[in-house]
Amino acid sequence: MAAGTSNYWEDLRKQARQLENELDLKLVSFSKLCTSYSHSSARDGGRDSSDTTPLLNGSSQDRMFETMAIEIEQLLARLTGVNDKMAEYTNSAGVPSLNAALMHTLQRHRDILQDYTHEFHKTKANFMAIRERENLMGSVRKDIESYKSGSGVNNRRTELFLKEHDHLRNSDRLIEETISIAMATKENMTSQRGMLKSIHSKMNTLANRFPAVNSLIQRINLRKRRDSLILGGVIGICTILLLLYAFH
Repeated sequence: MAAGTSNYWEDLRKQARQLENELDLKLVSFSKLCTSYSHSSARDGGRDSSDTTPLLNGSSQDRMFETMAIEIEQLLARLTGVNDKMAEYTNSAGVPSLNAALMHTLQRHRDILQDYTHEFHKTKANFMAIRERENLMGSVRKDIESYKSGSGVNNRRTELFLKEHDHLRNSDRLIEETISIAMATKENMTSQRGMLKSIHSKMNTLANRFPAVNSLIQRINLRKRRDSLILGGVIGICTILLLLYAFH
């Protein structure tokens, strides 16, 4: 019975190692495909779009990418299944003294699976990013070529749009400058108002501290008011006398 279980464990380990070797080779080829795609994109990016073959969906490299990605995902799924079987075996093993060694071996295979999974997803994400960038650059090149090959009417219309855009930008700049001046003026007036309040407060403080000065100021104001009344009365009397003399 022990020999049978031992053979079962060894079969699982052989399957795991075989799948790991296959995955290692597939991932190396997958990484090379991504690298070659990146270099091809860089070379094609410097040429005219009419002289290059775009690396878009449906190209040979894209088909290779999809095929290899599916194969690697299948291998990862198979290796995951083998690891699960190994975990079940370690949980049901009848020899406790071997559990530590079995768990160590199982953990090593799990770490390898995790590393391969991480490497696959990373390479796949890099490939997808490069392809999306290439598609975007191809779209931009097409737009540029379409603009260059457009009719004279479209070109004039585009120039008018560009001029109008410049006018709007200039207007926005003038509005921003006007708002900045208004804000600076507001801050200056607020500062002056604060200064006036401070001066008024200081004058009230001085008046409260020196009652004699305050009384003198009040007397001066009363004398000015009395002199104004007297002067007004004199002017009124003179005016009446002049009118009587004029109509006499």
